[in-house]
Parts: sequence; C-alpha cells; structure tokens
Amino acid sequence: MLDPNKVKLAIAPIGWTNDDMPDLGGENTFEQCVSEMALAGFTGSEIGNKYPKDVDVLRHKLEVRGLRICNAWFSSLFTSEPYEVTIRNFIEHRDRLYALGARVIGASEQGNSIQGKDINIFGDQKPVYTPEQWELIARGYNEMGALAQEKGMVLTCHHHMGTGVQTVEEIDHFMEVVDPEKVFLLFDSGHLTFAGIDPVPVLKKYISRIRHVHLKDVRLNIRDRARKEGWSFLTAVRNGVFTVPGDGDVDFAPIFQILEENGYEGWVVVEAEQDPAKANPFEYAVKARKYIREKTGL
Repeated sequence: MLDPNKVKLAIAPIGWTNDDMPDLGGENTFEQCVSEMALAGFTGSEIGNKYPKDVDVLRHKLEVRGLRICNAWFSSLFTSEPYEVTIRNFIEHRDRLYALGARVIGASEQGNSIQGKDINIFGDQKPVYTPEQWELIARGYNEMGALAQEKGMVLTCHHHMGTGVQTVEEIDHFMEVVDPEKVFLLFDSGHLTFAGIDPVPVLKKYISRIRHVHLKDVRLNIRDRARKEGWSFLTAVRNGVFTVPGDGDVDFAPIFQILEENGYEGWVVVEAEQDPAKANPFEYAVKARKYIREKTGL
C-alpha cells in the first residue's frame, strides 16, 4: 500500500482534450474537465491548453473543486533553438507553476522531436544526439535544475517517444551527464512500454532519482499494429494505444511495489490520452481511480 501522507494522486486533462490533436475532445470545456476530475476523486491536475492563463482565475477554479496543479509540461529546445530562448521560457514557466503551488516541473527535450509529425514513430528518423548536443542538453538541464531550486522546486526530465531520450541507453546517458543534485527523472510507464522497454528495471534503477510518476497503460495489440504498419505517434494515440491504469497490458503491481518499498514521495498522475468520443473521460477517470484505490490504498 502507498502512504497517502506521502503520495498524492492527480490526473492529466489530456483524456478530455488533446493539446496535440485539438479535434479530440474539442467539445469538452475546461470547467467540465476539472469538475469531472474532482468528482472522480482526484486531488491534482496537470495543465492543458484550455486552462485559464490568469493564475488567480485558475487557482480559484481549482480550489473550489479541491484540486491543485502538480506539474505542467515544458518543452526545452536546446538542440533546435538558441540556448537563451529555452532558459527565458523556462523561467516564465517556472514562475507561473510556482504561483499555482506546483513544486515539480516536467521537461522534455523537443528539439527535432518527431512525436508530433506524420513520421513512423518506430522508424529511424527520431533524433539521435551528437556528443556536442548531449553537452548542450546537460548544460541546459543543469541550469534549469538550478533555476528550479531557486524556488524550492524540482526539475524532472520526461523521457518520451520520438525524442532523443527514449531508449534505455538514452535515458541512462542523460542521467549520467546531468547533475544528480539538480536534475531528476519523470517516470512514465506508458512511454517505456510503447517503446518496447520493460518499465520495472528502469524504475528500480532510478527510484532514488524519480520525483514524478505518470501512470499510463498501453494496449499492446495497438502498439504492435502501429509498429507493423508504420504509424506516427499521434496516429497510434488516435487509435487507442494508451489507456488508464488497469485497462491495458502494463503490469502495475511491481511498479506500485517498488514505489511503496522505497518510500516514494510525490505525485502519481494518471495520464492516458485517448479519443474521448470513444473513451468517455469521466468514465475512464472513475475506472482509473477505482483501480488505483484497490491496488494501492490511495
């Protein structure tokens, strides 16, 4: 069982409205999304594009529903744009999250990423960083980590399909080249499984450096079809490769056990982008909440 005094449960809005494919859930409003999150029994949320930009307005709409912001996606672009652009954007992002009460920042290096492009996600076109690019990324993430610490916050790297931090070898290299006192890992069960990686050894290896967890399930029959037919990442999402914990093929029992045995403290976030016309977001949120309660006691 996970300790409810240490572990907090959130859900991402991407099940209601997909920021990368706005037609998925375009009809769902922000108010519906956060109201259904709260009704399903969650206490935290990440941020979607429909969320109010004004910090005070957003904070109020969350507080009346018993919700708080736990994290929000940040795209670093060290390998494709001037270094200073990412640092400037990060500071603005950090300050907004801090004002909303979040203390974790999840970042992904999106320079030359293919996750949003109409390209075979299992092909050979994903970025592979040169030694010079790795040096730049390490410098950038160390600086962002130090900037996060200025506010008492934690920087985590979100390993992700279609980027240069996708494979076990790439995750290992990233964790080797960054400062372990400044940069931590966002563990995502779904992206590892999608990539054909057993998530359990990765979690075991880096549990002491993991500060944020995404609970994402995978339908392996859809993943295998995506590989066979050469789908893009977004095509796979549109066809239902991801789902909520307990509804797919990921074995979460050892994941929950590792988190429990190591006294994990922080947020665990249900993140399952699907077509809400096929997978009603409230119903799937309730399904996820019930499963997590049964398996972890949260």
